[in-house]
Order: sequence, then structure tokens, then C-alpha cells
Amino acid sequence: MAPRYTRLVESLPASVPFVGPETQERERGRPFAARLGANESVFGPSPGAIAAMERAASEVWMYGDAQSHALRTALAAHHGVTPAHIIVGEGIDGLLGYLVRLLIAPGDAVVTSDGAYPTFNYHVTGFGGVLHKVPYRGDHEDPEALLARAAEVDAKLIYLANPDNPMGSWHDAPTLQRMIAQVPEGALLVLDEAYVELAPEGTAPPVVADDPRVIRMRTFSKGHGLAGARVGYAIAAPDLISAFDKIRNHFGMCRISQAGALAALADQDWLHHVRDEVAQARNRIAAIARDNGLAPLPSATNFVAIDCGRDGAFARRVLAGLLERDVFVRMPFVAPQDRCIRVSAGRPQDLDRLAEALPAALAAARSQGS
Repeated sequence: MAPRYTRLVESLPASVPFVGPETQERERGRPFAARLGANESVFGPSPGAIAAMERAASEVWMYGDAQSHALRTALAAHHGVTPAHIIVGEGIDGLLGYLVRLLIAPGDAVVTSDGAYPTFNYHVTGFGGVLHKVPYRGDHEDPEALLARAAEVDAKLIYLANPDNPMGSWHDAPTLQRMIAQVPEGALLVLDEAYVELAPEGTAPPVVADDPRVIRMRTFSKGHGLAGARVGYAIAAPDLISAFDKIRNHFGMCRISQAGALAALADQDWLHHVRDEVAQARNRIAAIARDNGLAPLPSATNFVAIDCGRDGAFARRVLAGLLERDVFVRMPFVAPQDRCIRVSAGRPQDLDRLAEALPAALAAARSQGS
């Protein structure tokens, strides 16, 4: 009497790319004192966005606009394109799922970096795609290696995040422009720019929205502080954008989220404020790391990867020690990047807690390994 799952689903593990802090808190039986692991913006959304969402709450009895017309129009004006170049969806994660569903059939090749954002891999595997991975080079994703592997395996999709998660590294715009120009015929570059609002000037290449070789993913979760609202968008050629209408959840975007994102986009002063807060937090995290004999990596995101100076086993012990001391952080999954822990930008009180907990976590990790 069991449901008759597809062969593909029967072959898959029941996996979750990230175990959320709420799940960990339930398992621990107590909350975290500092939430520094999910790369959220503890600095919050624009006050204007909060007010817009409060107003929209009284209209939540209505479905959201299935076309996200007002938000798409505003995003198009912001980027100098047309609304036909924009699709809005349930965060970048949701849009990645739609994109993979559009393009990947069982057996199709997809290229990514070993240790890059695992949710993309989750979607590819869920639709039967075959992942081909290349290593990082010097804690950066390697555009040349990605292109070479894509040509070898006739990849339909090539994934690259710029700036990168989990390392916080980045490539400049000319590097990305050269990569786009060299995308093999029949492939599409998925350029994940979730953190680009927090990166140095000159990180993002100019938007050439009619280029059929690239789709750019953006989000309101990071700089705009709306992670819980689940609002992402993609910029691409109109033919690709219109194809999303064949398979997307047309009522996936609620009215409250659309209103909040529209108001957040209009409040660029708040985004600049958050950029300043993130820069100060990155500097503080780096100082805490150095005070403990660790090496912070340069970051263009709202987190800092900290090199713990040994291997992944040691870094995992440091991570466990911080969790035991009620500081929620995460770490890369794949060597050699897993020698690091990853700490999100926090408020001064959050980082005070990190500074208090890290020495003891390091001492415990060292004693366990001796």
C-alpha cells in the first residue's frame, strides 16, 4: 500500500543540504546565544520594508501577484533591463530548482566546484543530472577548470558563485567577462551573485541581459536582510525567462514578501548602512581570529572563513566546541577548505560571545587531538 516512488527518488538519500539552527536548538534543548552560521543579516531589513510588509499583512487573504509585476518592473529599472529579462522566485534556492528542472534530464552533465554551494547539487541530483566537480584553486573557484571540464563532458549547466560561499573569495568583473565569453556551445553559466551587494566595486560584470550564455541569480536574503521572506530573482535573456512559466509555482511568492522586497530595493541608503555594518563585523571577526593565532581569509561577503591551521578534523572539533558554548557557526564540507570555520557577520554582542568562546573551543580541540 506504499506510494509508488519513481526509480530516481528511490535511489536518492533523504538528505538536507544544511541542518538549520532551529533543528540544532531542538536537539540541544537550548537556544544559541549567538547565531553566526547561516549568513543572515542580523542587522535586519530596511524599516521601510518592515512597514510595507506590515501594511501588506492586512491583504494576505489575497494571493500574491503571480507575475510579481511591480517588483519585476522595479528590478528591471534598477538593472537597466526590461521586465522580460527578470524572473522572481522563492529565493535563489527555488530558482535553481526551477532552472535545473527546465534543463536537466537524467544523465545530463552539470559542472560545479567540489565544495561549492550544496543546494545546487541537491537539485541536480534530484532531477537525475550527473555532477562533474573541479577543485578550488587557492580558495577560489577556478573559472578555467570549470570551462575545461564543461567542454569535456558537454555540460548543460556550469555553476559558479561570485562572491563564493563558503570561502568568501571573489573574482573581478573582467575575469567573469572572459569566462562568459568562453562558455562552450550548448552550456549555460549559472552565475550566483547572492553576496554581490556586499562585495567590492568591480566584482560584478556589467549586465548584458540578452546574452544566452549566462543567467545571473540575485537575492534579497543577504544585504537586504529578508532571508525569511524568500525572495530571489534571476536576470537572463527573455526566451529563458519566459520558459520558467512552463514549470514554476505561479503563486509561490506571497504578497508580504513582494511588498517587502519592493520597499527594500527602494531603500538603497539602508543597504549602504548594512554594507558598513558588515565591513565592521568582518574586521572584528578577523581581529578575533588573529588574537587566537588563526588566519582570517579575505572576504567579499557577510561572513569570514577562518583558517584553523590544521586539517578538517581539527576544524570540526573547533566547530563542535563553539556549538557547545552556544555559538552557532558552520564550516566548509570539502578538503582543503574544511580546515576553516565560517563565521557570519554579527552585532557587537554576538561577536563578544564569539571572542569569549573561541579560546576555550580551541583549547578543547587541541586537547582532544593530542
